Amino acid sequence: MASVEWRSIPTVLYPQEILDKAFGRASNQADLVEDPDKYHRVRKQMNRMVQSASDVITKTLNSYVGRWPSLNALTEFDRALVDAAVGCDEYRKNLGALQWAAEQTQRIAGEAQRKILRLRDIDGFHKARRHAYGRISSIIGQISPQILWLGEARDILRKLPSIDPLEPCIVVAGSPNVGKSALISALSSGEPQVASYPFTTKQLHLGHFVHRRRAYQMVDTPGLLDRPMIERNPIEMQAIAALEHLGDALVFLVDRSKGSNTPVSEQQNLLAEVRELISERPIIVVSSKSDLLDSTVEGNGSRISAETGEGLEELRMDLIEIIAADEILDPLSLPENWPRDDEPLGSVGRSDASRQT
Repeated sequence: MASVEWRSIPTVLYPQEILDKAFGRASNQADLVEDPDKYHRVRKQMNRMVQSASDVITKTLNSYVGRWPSLNALTEFDRALVDAAVGCDEYRKNLGALQWAAEQTQRIAGEAQRKILRLRDIDGFHKARRHAYGRISSIIGQISPQILWLGEARDILRKLPSIDPLEPCIVVAGSPNVGKSALISALSSGEPQVASYPFTTKQLHLGHFVHRRRAYQMVDTPGLLDRPMIERNPIEMQAIAALEHLGDALVFLVDRSKGSNTPVSEQQNLLAEVRELISERPIIVVSSKSDLLDSTVEGNGSRISAETGEGLEELRMDLIEIIAADEILDPLSLPENWPRDDEPLGSVGRSDASRQT
């Protein structure tokens, strides 16, 4: 599965904007009809106007359905994010409403066109077209709440992080203000991306570093692990559930400096919770802000300082070794997703020989 480009989700027009776009395009199409006989000209115009309006609305609604990511194609992490942000059930239901409206619009247009062909007077042509417009407008009115919901959801979803599931990912966790974002900025090859989780006003930092042409993604967890588990609301719990599906390794930062906002005992309790949450992945415990630590302070794990660079390269190499993304277990087998020809070697040779003859 490729990473989701949430920013590519298209802008959703307001219901009246969709109708204005459709009926305006239809009027332009009517002006293109040429026939010296008024009777036939008007019938063709009304027929084309109904068809054009239907085409615009159907294409617009179906484009939303087609260009919004399919939940079935998302990773567990991305689905959990969507569920926390806007709700997966609402997501499916509201996109389904647009698909229903597109089908109804086509049906109404087909009925109106058949009626226009049966009529024998110019006034009847106009009435049939207006009646079709009214029914189509009613359909759009019925799904107006769903269209408005999608417009608001789009603004939320565009802020979600895009994580590539095919590249190694490192989650950085810890109490507030222990230096998570600073660590990611210090290790990143370029300027870290800043996004927002839907369930917090705080920002999410995404960074990466490159080793042997492979990108290692780094993600921090702001606002998700700030409180004991029993005090967290359902949205925060969904956010934590999302993290259960992300990352090949976790770096847990502990701030043992005198200026720490969170007592070390509480940070240790948080670490115990994290160990239970992601017990199947390796965790590296690191004392951050080593430049502020007294040399006599004792603690578990290595020490780093994003300010002075102390321990950063050692941490980077430890992560690369632990994740082992480039480890070759069987030198005779091709990597996963490697393009290959499944034909037996002998058949390939025969095929080549036949081409030469």
